[in-house]
Amino acid sequence: MEGKSDNNKVMLAGKIVAPLKFQMEHKGEAFYRTILQVNRQSGQCDLIPLLLSERLLDDTKNYEGQIVCVTGQFRSYNSHEKTKTCLLLHTFVKELDILDSDEEAGSMNEIFLQGFLCKAPVYRKTPLGREIADVLLAVNREYGRTDYIPCIVWGRNARYVSRLKVGDQVQVTGRIQSREYEKMEESEKVKKRAYEVSVFRLNLVE
Repeated sequence: MEGKSDNNKVMLAGKIVAPLKFQMEHKGEAFYRTILQVNRQSGQCDLIPLLLSERLLDDTKNYEGQIVCVTGQFRSYNSHEKTKTCLLLHTFVKELDILDSDEEAGSMNEIFLQGFLCKAPVYRKTPLGREIADVLLAVNREYGRTDYIPCIVWGRNARYVSRLKVGDQVQVTGRIQSREYEKMEESEKVKKRAYEVSVFRLNLVE
């Protein structure tokens, strides 16, 4: 039987493009946040937030510009802002390797999740006729915690998942993607960044 750590696996390689920023302390252990730029084959890139323990790095060093390979889990947490609660996502890093060059890093952005549909999938078509389904996966973690991961499913997989029910368990393989959008806040447009899993493969767990 697989452990809960096997339900959520992420492998990324890219360039750190932001300075380390202290995020929180948990049981005497400091955690830092930064951003990893992962290039796509199309020439675009995804900017993925990382959360790293002080055990993995030297917080007196500047890691900006370093090419790294990380493994970990894609996790969610609720941020309480004024009267609203926002779902925030990041890659919780378990292992970090600093690489010598861009050539060694290549382009790596892989994620595997096994979880339960916690909302009915929303199926739609783009103006060009491409099929898409929005899925929210509940992925169980150790100590009774759960991560809620938004996923985008395409084509025949989108049609298939649209027929599944809340509570069905699925396995998905894909990549983490980021996208910018604008939101009105206090009568002014503010740029935000959303994160989701773009699904390549999806299977129902019987």
